[in-house]
Amino acid sequence: MKNIFNIKNEQDFLEASLSVFKFQYHHIEVYKKFVDYLNIDPESIVSLDKIPFLPIEMFKNHKVLNKNIGSDLYFQSSGTTMMNLSKHYIADESIYQESIVKSFEQFIGKPEDFIFLGLLPSYLERKNSSLIYMVDYLMKKSGKNENGYFLYNHEDLFRLLNLLKDKKVILFGVSFALLDFLDYCQTNSQSLQYSETLTVIETGGMKGRKEEMTKDELLKILQHGFGTDKIYSEYSMTELLSQAYSLGNNEYQCPGWMKILIRNTEDPFSYEKEGRTGAINIIDLANIHSCSFIATQDLGKITEDKFQVLGRIDHSDIRGCSLLVS
Repeated sequence: MKNIFNIKNEQDFLEASLSVFKFQYHHIEVYKKFVDYLNIDPESIVSLDKIPFLPIEMFKNHKVLNKNIGSDLYFQSSGTTMMNLSKHYIADESIYQESIVKSFEQFIGKPEDFIFLGLLPSYLERKNSSLIYMVDYLMKKSGKNENGYFLYNHEDLFRLLNLLKDKKVILFGVSFALLDFLDYCQTNSQSLQYSETLTVIETGGMKGRKEEMTKDELLKILQHGFGTDKIYSEYSMTELLSQAYSLGNNEYQCPGWMKILIRNTEDPFSYEKEGRTGAINIIDLANIHSCSFIATQDLGKITEDKFQVLGRIDHSDIRGCSLLVS
């Protein structure tokens, strides 16, 4: 198989995807059973839209992992105590680390150039969160003394942001925590000093925490409150080892080893044309030792080389970053 991080074009991606598909059919037992159940001959697959996509719910009840590799490291989805949570076992965390850095460098910049702050739980509080692992790894690559987590300590975060107004800062935060921080600033008549060097990256997460709003409404509130147009978004999930980023307008871009397909919500084996809404299927070739072909419960649409996330399929489980701090 080709090095997935060296994919340059559509042909490279197709060849790598077909190679990974056949590898996973033979090495991921639950995926093999799924493909066999569909009565699909792996050798007949020659295009991306013919590859079977494993329902994301399978991570809740099955160990989706290369049968020849053991792993003690896993990421677990956020949720309530009443939920059956997904587990994603990680056979080679160096792949995740490379994916984190290469995606960030492609869309944002070099981690070493930034101070990283998090309106998130710390790594020690949520060590099985793929999001916290990602932010913690970026902090390690950055190596700045000012890096840190400020989930509930709004006063210290406010003071630090104003002190760092002339330095390049990335503030990662779940949506409701970012809004809570702005509420604190308003309640206490605190005003953030405008800084062109501040970038806010919201990671989703509003369920059960605040009144639901559209992504566009959220971005406008954050732009006004933080005094910057650099309100970006990150899209990933427990079952993935790659991230897509939006640099505005709720339009996400994938790194070269990741791709979005939009399936018909009534027929999982047919796909929607560009601009039409459907359910999101994800190819994440970094998932080499679990499953790279995942059918999610998110709704979205593709426009040119970008995609939008438009919500959840009705009756799907509530999940997401807002539940990290439950």
